[in-house]
Amino acid sequence: MKLYFSPGSLGLAPQIALREAGRDFELVRVDFRTKTTVEGDYFRVTPKGFVPALKLDDGEVITEAPVVLQWIADHSPEHKLMPARDSPEHYRALEWLNYVATDIYKGYHTLFSPFLDVGSKARYIEGYLGPRFAYLDEHLSKNDYLLESGFSVADAFLFNILSWSPRVRVDPSGFTSIQRFIVRMLQRPSVQASLKAEGISLK
Repeated sequence: MKLYFSPGSLGLAPQIALREAGRDFELVRVDFRTKTTVEGDYFRVTPKGFVPALKLDDGEVITEAPVVLQWIADHSPEHKLMPARDSPEHYRALEWLNYVATDIYKGYHTLFSPFLDVGSKARYIEGYLGPRFAYLDEHLSKNDYLLESGFSVADAFLFNILSWSPRVRVDPSGFTSIQRFIVRMLQRPSVQASLKAEGISLK
């Protein structure tokens, strides 16, 4: 398999999941500016031009981070990266994947906009991300991970986005349970290896 990524993008979560699943894969770096890789035109891999993209051994390409994460979990059931299908907790996992993809990702993605001035970003962080951080913090105060059963691909997805905090000047330090979650994730070998592969340090 090949995982197409760009450092500091949404490709981090699938990379963590693949390592958790013990899967063999090749990392292919995408140049966002030119939309090229060492293989050539990235649009030949996916016409969307975005990352991540997971090319399977049969040449099939899967895109969209939550879907890639679900594929990895579904094809490595022995590693329990998602609860069993049709179980109540499976739907809880899907809820979290969708919540992170919409509410949390949207909040961070907006802050990358060059059309927002410093004051607007500060008000947005307080008014939009603040309540969502409070919700996450309350939940994580009772759970080590998003699911009661333990680590899942939803945690990799959340960590991926929270790792952008320094880049968009988001300070979640006032939310102690979120901070403990980040520290807990940083202790996982899969996370350490993925950050090293992307050349990223969160220290």
